[in-house]
Amino acid sequence: MNGVHDMGGMHGLGPIAPDTDEPVFHADWEKRVLAMVIASPTRGNIDAGRHRRELIPGPDYLRLSYYERWFEALCAMLVGSGAVSAEELASGRADPTAAKATPRLAAGDVDAALSRQGSYLREGPAPAFKPGDAVRARNLNPVGHTRLPRYVRGRLGVVERAHGAHVYPDTHAHGGGEDPRPLYTVRFTARELWGPDAAPDDNLRLDLWEPYLERA
Repeated sequence: MNGVHDMGGMHGLGPIAPDTDEPVFHADWEKRVLAMVIASPTRGNIDAGRHRRELIPGPDYLRLSYYERWFEALCAMLVGSGAVSAEELASGRADPTAAKATPRLAAGDVDAALSRQGSYLREGPAPAFKPGDAVRARNLNPVGHTRLPRYVRGRLGVVERAHGAHVYPDTHAHGGGEDPRPLYTVRFTARELWGPDAAPDDNLRLDLWEPYLERA
């Protein structure tokens, strides 16, 4: 979907000022938010979580910090899934009359879950493109989740690598199953994306699913 979360190439957001020796977390509460998200019964679908963060209203999204957005989305998903009620969330206390469920992940298992390597590689259709093929990113403007950035839509690129079939986020985020599709690394020149004032030798590489692409 098109929204303020898709910030690539946007102007007016100020300079990027990375911290020197930036810590993993800036405050202890950020650690707790990450642990709660990993342990949450809604965690089974990472693409649905991303889409939930995209649904945060624009002014709030820009105001919130990174882990505040995660917490906002987590609360919405817990209520939306029926795991907690809005009243329980507001009070911070479980309803003693509500049915109890077995936790998806115990607190002590979060570290192991974070360090476990996963993969979205699946069996799927044969790729339509191969390295060296010229492609164009399709000009799509879906109302749901997509991993196709706005700034690359309609632009010409070249396939550099084919990675096999991977879970397709545009379907997965909305409960439509994994729907594996071929995934590619596509190289775009900076001038193709940003115009003649861009550095002539700069390139950008994006991993893009096959439904995002058409043959040029």
